[in-house]
Amino acid sequence: MRIEDIRQRLRALGANPRHEQRVLRLWSQALPQDAGRREIAHFLPAPLVAALPVLGAELAALAVLRSEHVGEDGSARLLVALGDGQTVESVLLPRDGLCVSTQVGCAVGCVFCMTGLGGLVRQVGSAEIVAQVALARTRRVVKKVVFMGMGEPAHNLDNVLEAIDLLGTEGNIGHKNLVFSTVGDPRVFDALPQGRVKPALALSLHTTRAELRERLLPRAPRMSPEELVEAGERYARATGYPIQYQWTLLEGINDGDDEIEGIVRLLHGRYAILNMIPYNTVDELPFRRPAWEQAADIARRLHRRGILTKLRQSAGQDVDGGCGQLRARAAKPVRRTVPVRVQGVSA
Repeated sequence: MRIEDIRQRLRALGANPRHEQRVLRLWSQALPQDAGRREIAHFLPAPLVAALPVLGAELAALAVLRSEHVGEDGSARLLVALGDGQTVESVLLPRDGLCVSTQVGCAVGCVFCMTGLGGLVRQVGSAEIVAQVALARTRRVVKKVVFMGMGEPAHNLDNVLEAIDLLGTEGNIGHKNLVFSTVGDPRVFDALPQGRVKPALALSLHTTRAELRERLLPRAPRMSPEELVEAGERYARATGYPIQYQWTLLEGINDGDDEIEGIVRLLHGRYAILNMIPYNTVDELPFRRPAWEQAADIARRLHRRGILTKLRQSAGQDVDGGCGQLRARAAKPVRRTVPVRVQGVSA
């Protein structure tokens, strides 16, 4: 379901734009539809008032909590059932953040990601994306939403942008606290500046070597690391938000001195933050998480070279919560049939 479908239904019940805004604001903020000091019967059209109980139940059914896995770091991974029984994952993050999914599965096929093992099942509608936020807000405060869960947002661009527009207005989330994460797609750099809500941008870099990036992200658009950074820099300067470059640290793959030199070459002087995230180990895949001391040393070396680097802990390590793992455990086991070979690593 898309947000526009909800708007059309509200209009059919006699809602004007102010009525639509009220219903969508209360829903997206997980507040009851009779919230406020005014009697809704004195404000909303009678057909809409009569339909609110059924409509509220239908909106709640868009995203239903199937299971919750709480980590010692304050995170909580949520397995969320959608209306058709498909499941996605949301993650409640420390400091009032939430990570949401934009697709059931993913078509990019990043070789280190559990979500990509099963391929793409379907798109998540814009209303289903907002419903993940509404569900999370019934459990704790949410002031930041990152589109970094299951799926590639650029492959579901219309739905994601529609959800961002609502969350950045009626949803009461600051625009720079909406973070669009992508492997890089030219359509993103064309579309994002056009919206009234301009989110922050996170770009999955992972390596400075084009040939390695093609192997790590086999079905990502063929933008070289240099092209990705140039496009990111233009967006950063246009919006006033630094680009967040995502770097999943894989032991023996992208943690060497050559990559440190490449990062300095690409990002020195850029309006950017480098987020280094040690890999969240998945038993089914051959990649391993480097020691924390090694990761911290890389971050320190980059800092000394003038690169603003944040070393981040992967949420939910203690609950085996890598992206896609909860959904995979809830479904039948998924096995990779194509060997993975990256710099001598094979599975």
